[in-house]
Amino acid sequence: MKINVIGGEMDRREIDEYIKYAGQKYVGRQIGGIDIIIDGEYVDLKVHFKDMDFQRAYRSADYLVNSMEKLNDAKQKEFSEKERHKV
Repeated sequence: MKINVIGGEMDRREIDEYIKYAGQKYVGRQIGGIDIIIDGEYVDLKVHFKDMDFQRAYRSADYLVNSMEKLNDAKQKEFSEKERHKV
């Protein structure tokens, strides 16, 4: 993962905390890099994601998800009972 600190300096412990924060915020996504932009007393994070290939997408109420686990029990049951069409 590429980390860029812009606009100042930051110790490794603090950088590791921002990496941890981004990982918790974007669970299930692969982070390719983070720009940590220091703006006075504030810090902005710009997270760059790796291109993710997925084998299947599920449509649920006009939302696309890449994992059935993200759907509630009722939607999971609905998908399991759907008639499958050959492509």
